[in-house]
Order: sequence, then structure tokens, then C-alpha cells
Amino acid sequence: MNILLSRTDSIGDVILSLPMAGIIKEKYPDSKIIFLGKSYTKDVILSSKHIDKFINWSEIENISIDKQINMFKKENIDIIIHVFPNKKIAKIAKKANIKTRIGTSHRTYHYLYCNKLESFSRKNSDLHEAELNIKLLNPLDIKFEENFNKLNRYYGFDNIHPLSEKWKSLLLKDKKNIILHTKSKGSAREWGLENFKLLISHLIKNNCRVFLTGTEEEGLLFRKELLFANNDLIDLSGKMTLKELISFISSVDSLVAASTGPLHIAAATGIKAIGIFPPIRPMHPGRWSPIGKNTEVFVTDKPNCTDCQNGEHCKCMQEISYLDIANAILNN
Repeated sequence: MNILLSRTDSIGDVILSLPMAGIIKEKYPDSKIIFLGKSYTKDVILSSKHIDKFINWSEIENISIDKQINMFKKENIDIIIHVFPNKKIAKIAKKANIKTRIGTSHRTYHYLYCNKLESFSRKNSDLHEAELNIKLLNPLDIKFEENFNKLNRYYGFDNIHPLSEKWKSLLLKDKKNIILHTKSKGSAREWGLENFKLLISHLIKNNCRVFLTGTEEEGLLFRKELLFANNDLIDLSGKMTLKELISFISSVDSLVAASTGPLHIAAATGIKAIGIFPPIRPMHPGRWSPIGKNTEVFVTDKPNCTDCQNGEHCKCMQEISYLDIANAILNN
């Protein structure tokens, strides 16, 4: 049985979809799991031992529909699960004569292109994103009845590339090695550079080596604010590939971030993953908290905060004490 999981959005969303593959493999050990994703999530997807093949939507998105249909047909796909709805992909799947096509009932075009519809709304749900993903497995006679916090054992994050000596040499055995991922590329509310600055100073005073990660563009936003001359403060922004970042994250003690892809990577690798969240829907940790054996989230108890709802600067997040975050790191 060949099953295609289609999720062509961001890193965090993709990671929270990976347990679906592990759960399917547990129920159907001989199944082949193919993942349709984008170039920038490829290394995350292939870090899971449960994924047998990756199809790069970035490479085939703009070719002719006839070629796309033929590519799908060559994979002999029995089932497609539209984890992230995409009208074009749904249309291709039907034209490729995939027998079972699963999607949510809250996309009108799914009534044209899917033949198995699950009725739930992500936008208005109180369930975690990973729980909502698993609802799409109902047509496969799969019911996950455990606590969703146990989903981490289904990540299968065993195919992590060995850390090269270049990056391994930066890690110190006599200190805690901590990653701070300070920005979010606009995908999440942020804790604020002033808080990270206080946290950096406190951690370094308490026998930690601190690494700042992010893209080159993000580095330009935080370097003037956060960098100062100290051997235990190292800027890695813009210097690593995603594959290298995954390996590096798996090798440190803790990572701190808002609701971003690196936070979910950290959770999947099993290190201490500390997330900082706003209290409002749909961004709250009840929906997007990292799932792992060693995770912790910080959020203020203000579910109806109008300041959070009306702008990007979230006072509720910024009021979370750097000392509380530091204690979570140092006591790990």
C-alpha cells in the first residue's frame, strides 16, 4: 500500500505531520509512505525513518499538469492524504486516478476531488495541530487513543546527519550549550530582543555557551542588539544549511524560541525545547506547543488580551520573565 502525505507549507507544520507516518507504519508495517513537500522542508522530512520517499513540489509545481499527473501515476499511489489543502494537488490526485483521496470537508473543492471527507475545522478547534492531523487517518481505520503528548515516539527522527567536526568543535563539554532562536520570519509573535539580551547575559554568567541561530536576514535584525564580545556567545545566523542546523540542534542541551520550526525540530530530536507563546487563539500553545519528551512552554494567562489581538508586539509574551526561562534551562 503506497500512501502519499501532502503537506507543502512550513517546517513546524510539517514536523507536526510526521507522526502520521509513524502511526500508519505501526498499523500497516508494509506500507510505503511518500511525502509531498517543498525544497526547504526536505531535510526535515527525510530525518524521519518513517518516510520512504520525498517528492519535491517546488520542482514540479510549475510543470504541465499532464506531466504532474504522470508523475503521480508512476508512484502507484493508493491513498493520498491532503494534510495541507491545495486545490491544484487535489485536482492532480483525482486525475491520476488515486483510489482513496482524503481531505477535510471544510474545503469546497474537496467535494470535487476527494472521496473521503473528515469533518473538522482547524480554525475554530481547541485541539492541537497534531491531533487534527491524525483525524485524517480515520478512513484508514486508525484511531489514536493515547494522550497526544505521547506522539513524539512516532516522529522517527532517527535519520539525522552526523554533526561535522566544524560545528562539533563549538560545543563545550564543561558548559551547557544553548540555542536561542530569537526571530520567527513573521510566522509567530516574538518575545523581544531586550528579553533575549537579558537572558544571554544571565546564561553566560551561569556557565553556558549561547548560540544565536536564524537566517542571514534575521541575523541583520538582531546582531546590533544582541552581540557583544564574549567567547561564549556565538552567532550562527545564516551560516548553516537546514541539514546542519538539525544536526546541531540535536547536539545541544536546550533551545529557546517562539512558535517556530526550530522549536519543533528541537522537540522532535528530544532535547529540552522551550517555547514562548501568546495566550490568544489560534496561536496559543494548546494548538501549537512542541511535542517531545522534554518540552516546556511559557504563556501568560490572558486569553482575551486585546493588546495581543491588535498587533504584532505581544505584551503578554514580553512580560514573561527571562529568569523563568533561564531557570528552565539551568535546571534541565
